[in-house]
Amino acid sequence: MADTFATRISSRTSKSYLKEGISNLPNSPLGATPRPGLRQHYPPPPPPSEYKITYSLSSTDTVDYGSSNNFTQLREQEFTQLREKTFIETELEEEGSTRKSLLILALIFLSALVVLGVVYTSFPRLEADEVQYIKLPRNIEDAKNLGNVLHHYKEKYYYQVLLGYFVVFIFLQTFAIPGSIFLSIISGFLYPFVLALPLVCLCSAIGASFCYLLSYMVGRRIVHKYFPQRAADWKKHVDNHRAHLLNYMLFLRITPFLPNWFINITSPVINVPLWTFFIGTTLGVAPPSFVFIQAGTTLHQLSSTSEAMSWGNIGLLAVFALVALLPVLLKSKLRAKLE
Repeated sequence: MADTFATRISSRTSKSYLKEGISNLPNSPLGATPRPGLRQHYPPPPPPSEYKITYSLSSTDTVDYGSSNNFTQLREQEFTQLREKTFIETELEEEGSTRKSLLILALIFLSALVVLGVVYTSFPRLEADEVQYIKLPRNIEDAKNLGNVLHHYKEKYYYQVLLGYFVVFIFLQTFAIPGSIFLSIISGFLYPFVLALPLVCLCSAIGASFCYLLSYMVGRRIVHKYFPQRAADWKKHVDNHRAHLLNYMLFLRITPFLPNWFINITSPVINVPLWTFFIGTTLGVAPPSFVFIQAGTTLHQLSSTSEAMSWGNIGLLAVFALVALLPVLLKSKLRAKLE
């Protein structure tokens, strides 16, 4: 009877395990096979502060960081040190790149000076009292003296004088050197208006484009280093007028809100396309060049460049500026009506 009762218990136990889907019973931590039907008691895990964490450096070396709190602090210290090291390396790299850019710019400038020297040697032999006037004009008196010397040799050495004027104008525009306004006035004194205006516009556009390319190649870091806020402000304005960028460039060239040298060196930094820049410069400098060329016809009567900017000429520039913005205004009104 006892055997029959044990057989029934064994049969019921096997059936219950098969019914519950238990085929492989887990082993206890001590390696013994657990008894069926009994709840297994495992020791609770230690609190996080008592964990021991090791980091393997190699197959033989290990470092014991102790508790998890110490591990977190050490990781934060390592991250701070790494961040400071990266920042210092970045600063050194940027400083080295800026120096390299300035060095390249200096080499290009020296090459341009060599070209100017070659052009100067192609000039005819000047009189002793005329040599002192062959220099970049800094005021209206320098412009008068230079204009007189060039006018004296223009008839006999027409193309040499024209080439010299062309190269010097582009040189000033390329390296953002002041003095192109005086050359614009001198062009009105030397040449007829139908030649002077295209000459000044072409020289301005070519020189400004060379300045654009120099800034694109080596000037980005220089602009961000020395003009960060002004470049950021103008980028915001350009982004707002990106849809009609050509009209905006025309407006800036006509009006004196931003100096031309600043427009030249920052345009590639804020992603103004070169073709838009060239066309905008060629057409945009025409109205102010017209004013200065007209003033050059009476060069000897001028005492300063401010005399060229009469109220009538200022009004003329304002009209041209409004004409440059007229397509934008009409487009905005048309869009408002359609909406």
